[in-house]
Amino acid sequence: MPDNDLGDFLRSRRARLRPEDVDMLSSGTRRVAGLRREEIAVLADVNVDYYTRLEQGRERRPSAQMVDALRRALRLDEDEAAHLHRLAGTVPLPSGSRPPHHVSAGLRQLLDGYSHTPALVLNRGLDVLATNPLADALFSAFAPVDNLARMAFVHPAGRGFYRDWNRVARSTVANLRHATGHEPGDPHLAALVAELAQHSPRFAELWAEHDVRGKSHEAKRLLHPDVGPLTLDFRTFDVREAPGQQLVIYHAEPGSESHQALNLLETLHATRAAEHGPAHLTGSRRA
Repeated sequence: MPDNDLGDFLRSRRARLRPEDVDMLSSGTRRVAGLRREEIAVLADVNVDYYTRLEQGRERRPSAQMVDALRRALRLDEDEAAHLHRLAGTVPLPSGSRPPHHVSAGLRQLLDGYSHTPALVLNRGLDVLATNPLADALFSAFAPVDNLARMAFVHPAGRGFYRDWNRVARSTVANLRHATGHEPGDPHLAALVAELAQHSPRFAELWAEHDVRGKSHEAKRLLHPDVGPLTLDFRTFDVREAPGQQLVIYHAEPGSESHQALNLLETLHATRAAEHGPAHLTGSRRA
């Protein structure tokens, strides 16, 4: 059976809305969660049969104007609206191969310039393409440091490392949904999703909810095996020279306990590197 990502996404967004969310009076017994197809059709000013065909996958190419009408009717936020446009094919999709895994020499130099704070380079699918030394220290519980989603859902250290694991899990899945909209049909992403769903029932549940969101700026509450609790903010920057790559920089509030713990982690990491050499730092990604 062919994929019906567009219809599945529309259905999932319809299911989360209640009549009071859209200032609509409720009538009759509701057998399923959310609004009825007829109600979405009214809100979007579209024929109910056409909307039904969209959800069922019998119609897959609505116009940009139709997508905007559905966006308003379904109360989609910016990330969700962009995802819907991509699924409908109403925005240009990137051509050629998937974003490069190679990190340029200039970006690696910039990465290493953040010597007192963890920094790393990701692609949209949350593959870790490069790290600086303090990021190696931060993620030392994981080996290898290869993909943030795999680390959260599959690696044994994931649940203990992320103190807000449930929030991180939901955000991570929404990030991957966002990635699939940018890179539809990408075999690497499809294989990652299949792997995570096979090894983590919770991932499979969250994936079925079709939430979509780009990288947020929520603070990360971590529990490091060497220095204990850490609360780190982070910022994400798109790499213009390599579309699809992102530079992520973590930082702690100056003077805070997390800042002191991060300084201690830097010292411990430098000491171990001096004693044993960089070869023992299995998480390091210098690609």
